[in-house]
Amino acid sequence: MKELKYCYRYPHPAVAADCVLFGYDGNNIKILLIQRANYPYKTSWAFPGGFMNLNETAEDAARRELEEETGLKNVAVRQFYTFTEVERDPRERVISIAHYALVRISEVKAADDAKDARWFSLNEIPNLAFDHDIILNKALTTLKERICFEPIVFELLPDIFKMSELQNVYENILGIKFDRRNFYKKMNKLGILTEVEGRAKDSSRRIPILYRFNAEKYAELKQKGFRLEF
Repeated sequence: MKELKYCYRYPHPAVAADCVLFGYDGNNIKILLIQRANYPYKTSWAFPGGFMNLNETAEDAARRELEEETGLKNVAVRQFYTFTEVERDPRERVISIAHYALVRISEVKAADDAKDARWFSLNEIPNLAFDHDIILNKALTTLKERICFEPIVFELLPDIFKMSELQNVYENILGIKFDRRNFYKKMNKLGILTEVEGRAKDSSRRIPILYRFNAEKYAELKQKGFRLEF
């Protein structure tokens, strides 16, 4: 008898893709959560995610689940860890390939197996389903590490922003406070910001200078082994 293409005589785990989505509302870093409509953990909050189809990569699955559960499309997701605890899902043996993404906060609409979808501040995170509290802690640790090597914080900001907004994003992610003058001096010295609108000579110093991220300059620094340190 000819063996079927996907038949395998030994038990094996299912594979899921989950996504931690970071946003910034102008004051605080936010996390997107969905409220589950189905068993297990019905009505509990969790990250968007689900089982990977046979014809998908993990990234494809993460993007599809984001669209199905929140309506967000074409989100750039990045893998950061694989969670393999044996009893992490009560339904069956499930391995989760976790991703994170940084987006500008937008309206989200619950769909598919989600009862609700909502942005939460880091200090307002409810009890999470499965092992998603562990996934969140790992995602935050990863984000703190990668902002030193990649310009990902600019994905949270509008194209044109104030220096105070940039400082606030770094402070939110790293959980520390910077001296305003030292932060401004450091960022301006790096040359990765381009002034969009400066102050007129006779204008009040209270009017902030506006900036845009200079991706070309950042790429030049990266080629020289640049790492952003505070």
